[in-house]
Amino acid sequence: MGDQTIEMSHLTDRDDVREVVKKKYGAAALTVLNGQGQVSCCGGEEPSCCTSFDPITANLYSDVDAEQIPEAALLASLGCGNPTALAQLSPGETVLDLGSGGGIDVLLSAKRVGPSGFAYGLDMTDEMLALAEKNKESSGLNNVQFLKGHIEEIPLPDASVDVIISNCVINLSADKDLVLAEAFRVLKPGGRFAVSDVVVDGELPDAVRKDMEAYVGCVAGALERNDYRLRLGKAGFVDISIEPTRKYMFSDLGDACCSAPAIESLSSEEKSSMDGRIMGAFIRASKLAE
Repeated sequence: MGDQTIEMSHLTDRDDVREVVKKKYGAAALTVLNGQGQVSCCGGEEPSCCTSFDPITANLYSDVDAEQIPEAALLASLGCGNPTALAQLSPGETVLDLGSGGGIDVLLSAKRVGPSGFAYGLDMTDEMLALAEKNKESSGLNNVQFLKGHIEEIPLPDASVDVIISNCVINLSADKDLVLAEAFRVLKPGGRFAVSDVVVDGELPDAVRKDMEAYVGCVAGALERNDYRLRLGKAGFVDISIEPTRKYMFSDLGDACCSAPAIESLSSEEKSSMDGRIMGAFIRASKLAE
């Protein structure tokens, strides 16, 4: 794909993206904290936009998983997969969730690694952190800590975690190379990168890439699949694989992203050409053991 592909994801300023993401995900957290129902991975102005069925976030967790965590953690899930089920976590491991939101994947990870393990969650949004702390208290788990910060600047030491997970968050960063470099830094030798994310086969229309509403709707920031591999390799990762877990029809994404102007402006031919090319995927990679 070359350098031209890498430049495509830098169409928006990092600080601008952060502010829009904080605003939207803060509103989503307040929706749950205020008892207004479930949220979804969409980009509409009103929180009520996020309470309808969302083909990206719906039905990702089994009944068994749902029974293990507070209901508010499930209601606040804005992911596109279930990385805790796919990461093959083992007792005693230390896990870090990048963009932990309401804490669903952190709490599930803490249960999987057991009392001898530990699970960190990292998020930049105060409202999500407040919801996560509330969910932690309800869960009764002690091997959990939520950290405030950016996924481009992870507040943990080098080689301090065994597994990095993330759920539909890396696509929201305007500096994905820095995110992957930081993930590589904090992983122990032999550590694993095991994230769910939205990826694209081929390129998205420029109008969608530039639309900040679509960015928060988990579409515009998605990397092209081969580009994702390239970036992981550049960061130092090996054993890279990208496994599609859910392919989306563009009409579904239109509903999920509500009133994103760039999406509404596309022709029917442009929409049809994108059917099945936007997908949730499980991305695996590892850091070489010393």
